[in-house]
Amino acid sequence: MEMDIRQLLIDKTTQVVRGSPGNLVMADIAQVPEAADMQIYDAPILGFGSADDALFDDFKQAGVIGPHHLSPRQWMPEGQSLISFFLPFTQQVRTANRRDYTWPAWEWMHARIEGQAFIAELTTFLVEAIKDMGHQAMAPLLDSRFHQGSAPGTEANDKYNSNWSERHCAYVCGLGTFGLSRGLITEKGMAGRFGSVITTLPLQATARPYTTFDAYCTRCGACIPHCPPDAISLEHGKDQAKCGAFVAGTLAAHRPYYGCGKCQVAVPCESKIPKARQPQ
Repeated sequence: MEMDIRQLLIDKTTQVVRGSPGNLVMADIAQVPEAADMQIYDAPILGFGSADDALFDDFKQAGVIGPHHLSPRQWMPEGQSLISFFLPFTQQVRTANRRDYTWPAWEWMHARIEGQAFIAELTTFLVEAIKDMGHQAMAPLLDSRFHQGSAPGTEANDKYNSNWSERHCAYVCGLGTFGLSRGLITEKGMAGRFGSVITTLPLQATARPYTTFDAYCTRCGACIPHCPPDAISLEHGKDQAKCGAFVAGTLAAHRPYYGCGKCQVAVPCESKIPKARQPQ
């Protein structure tokens, strides 16, 4: 029965992604002709996890996320399960962002802004679908307690963390592992966005085909020369302060649009797990 419910949720989510006009950039808001009626996301992948997974205690450690990160039980005391989804960007979005490694493409910025609005739409749909099944559900991203930005007492490279990490939730739910640029590498790559729901619905957790946080990253360094502010290195990983300052500059230039994503395109992990690190 659990597997049937999981598949039902996968099917419902896929139908929304394929059929919703929210997954398109409408011509009347497109900032460039190429973005008019552009589809933002391809079909999603979903993973499931336990609200009591011990990894959430690890995330509270300094140097991982920090004590400000709230566990699923803190968001929803009666929650039992997690649902995490990854929406990969379409080929058009990814190809556009390869054209120039000094500034984000308009197609990518649309995918960041209109794409995030669609994440909210899809998350709301999942919450309501679960409630229709007679269970409770909530999404941290849509909750008034959600906080993103500087956390008191955090070091400079950690102050951009939020109190709920979609990527870390996806890691718990078996969707992928972290890359050098701190993005999450899934079976459909890194270029895309995540969302999640916490629910009282009892669901079997997805088996994690990895045991280390960076199992899929080959450390090939392909993302390093793509980064406009030189924020990535093999020695130190990603400097979030440098990255954040560059993204803030794109916002200042194109408000309310912003983005970058250069480390996610034209790299071996753009749309798949690099072959050298495929799980055995």
